[in-house]
Amino acid sequence: MQIDVAVIHGPNLNLLGMREPGVYGSQTLAEIDERIMASARELSLGVTIAQYSGEGEIVDAIHAAAEHARAIVINPAAYTHYSIAVRDAIAAVSIPTIEVHLSNTAAREDFRAVGMTSAVAHGTISGFGGNSYVLALHAVAQLLGR
Repeated sequence: MQIDVAVIHGPNLNLLGMREPGVYGSQTLAEIDERIMASARELSLGVTIAQYSGEGEIVDAIHAAAEHARAIVINPAAYTHYSIAVRDAIAAVSIPTIEVHLSNTAAREDFRAVGMTSAVAHGTISGFGGNSYVLALHAVAQLLGR
């Protein structure tokens, strides 16, 4: 079954709401997923949403998305900064990939300034909390001609 967008959440995002609320806000991942689903309906986009903690699981999810989705919205979380495997998986698939981050990673610790995966994404949206995902869906809709 072909869908429009595979949303992939990376490690530790399952702890949103209790994890460093000063950085990531108080919304839970379930609340963000509800916003994603509502926005997808408004944009007439079919979505799947999944959260993975393991690097290999994320690589597998990217590969699978290439088989069943027209685009990827991904928050690789910490893997953004050092995972060549996730970077290479994004580069290997031929569908648009939008990278999202809840916080503005460029304004944080020095090690977060380098984004391995950002260089191969079609675009990056960061710093808007859960709304980063909504903005990414709008970008996907535009890329898909909606």
